[in-house]
Amino acid sequence: MLRFRPATDDDAGFLAQCLAMAADWRPGATVRDVDQILAVPELAHYVLGWPQPGDFGVIAEDGRPVGAAWWRYLSAADPGYGYVRDDVPELSIAVAPGHRRTGVGWTLLERLLAEAQARELVGVSLSVETDNGARRLYESVGFRTVSDLGGALTMLWTPGVDGGPTRG
Repeated sequence: MLRFRPATDDDAGFLAQCLAMAADWRPGATVRDVDQILAVPELAHYVLGWPQPGDFGVIAEDGRPVGAAWWRYLSAADPGYGYVRDDVPELSIAVAPGHRRTGVGWTLLERLLAEAQARELVGVSLSVETDNGARRLYESVGFRTVSDLGGALTMLWTPGVDGGPTRG
């Protein structure tokens, strides 16, 4: 039975695994191990020291963790790939291969954006490569492209403007 719960301090290791899955998303790609991911500062800042003030995440479990979506506030001094501005957290999401295309990612995203609305965030941003199929998921819940830099899109979801997720 699939269940969803807020991420806790104990989920830092699983979030790092998810970060590796998200970074190495291409079919057939070798997913780097956590140590390799954490050795790359541009990736490591998404999970190191989890949780920091303002961080929030959702974990999907099916007897064990199978997916996660989380946000983290990054700064102009240490921006993420989908950085928009300091008061907009950046979303990261990954689902284990055996659970993809089953609605897990959509539900993780739905719950994360519901929390963003409850906290009255000004928005949530992300980065996705133009050929990543997850782009359709992001567009379906209201993310819109705000910049396109060499094959990677920065997308922004804004409550009240983009609404909330709806299955279409």
